[in-house]
Amino acid sequence: MTHHHSPLAPARLVVLVSGEGSNMRALVEASSDPAWGARVVAVGADRACAGVDWARDRGVETFVHPLPRGADRPAWDRSLTELVRVHRPDLVVCAGFLKLLGQSFLEAFGGRTLNTHNSLLPAFPGTHAPADALAAGVRVTGATLFLVDAGTDTGAIVAQAVVPVMDEDDVASLLARIKDAERTQLVDAVGAMVRGGWELRGRRVVVPA
Repeated sequence: MTHHHSPLAPARLVVLVSGEGSNMRALVEASSDPAWGARVVAVGADRACAGVDWARDRGVETFVHPLPRGADRPAWDRSLTELVRVHRPDLVVCAGFLKLLGQSFLEAFGGRTLNTHNSLLPAFPGTHAPADALAAGVRVTGATLFLVDAGTDTGAIVAQAVVPVMDEDDVASLLARIKDAERTQLVDAVGAMVRGGWELRGRRVVVPA
């Protein structure tokens, strides 16, 4: 499937966060340049957090949709889908969002929901990727931007950035360099996708140069 956005208006981004939202902040800041091609129309979270506060302070619409312990997960997912749908997003970006997206959400926004991961997938999926990379002794790791599917860190890959693993690295130092690469890659790739469109070819997302 090929996705194209009309160039007559900036593409509409909804960004989902769970914490500080450093990737979301980079997207909001990038949108101050009209040539980038997109603007963040809403920021949502599964909890009250600094990212939501930051966005609200800058005039971006926000919403918080918590998932209480023992709650009906499909119902939560349907409600999240509707909270996002009202903003008519061209792209949804998970920027440190700590909840898995369910069937309703993927039926509505599959093929246009992005997530980032702090390894070169398919290596080191899951929540401890930098530590896993250090334990494995690899010489390079990095950041992966991918389209969300029903699996965990299994979606079609949009872009990857390579980060060397230094002999003196610990988890914190390696993670800090991965985050820098991740943020730059996210801003560049989202801009390219909204300006030029994208096509899913098997496991690869093709974005025109």
